[in-house]
Amino acid sequence: MKNQDKINYVELPSTDLAATKAFFTRVFGWTFQDFGPEYSAFNTDQAGLDGGFFQSKLKASTANGSALVVIYSAKLEETLSRVVDAGGVIVEEIFAFPGGRRFQFTEPGGSEFAAWSDKGA
Repeated sequence: MKNQDKINYVELPSTDLAATKAFFTRVFGWTFQDFGPEYSAFNTDQAGLDGGFFQSKLKASTANGSALVVIYSAKLEETLSRVVDAGGVIVEEIFAFPGGRRFQFTEPGGSEFAAWSDKGA
């Protein structure tokens, strides 16, 4: 029998919900469903995990002890370029680690994310 207790949804803060939605749509092709003016959900088809963004004065940052959401990318340099073009800020340039490479960024709503790849440059 499979374990029924597993993570299947994540909720993330955004200081600018409209900008966050526009960023993830432009960079990763995610679509959103709004539930009122202060919450918008994304789905597994694009993101790999169901979740949503909520309007907040706070933002997710590893410097403040937040968990880091990491997005897989087969073409890391292209993803980095799209992140910057869409208004994201690179907080850690691409670096290698055992098993791959990654970079970290903040999106326009202020929260920190990472993108990683197991593919070489």
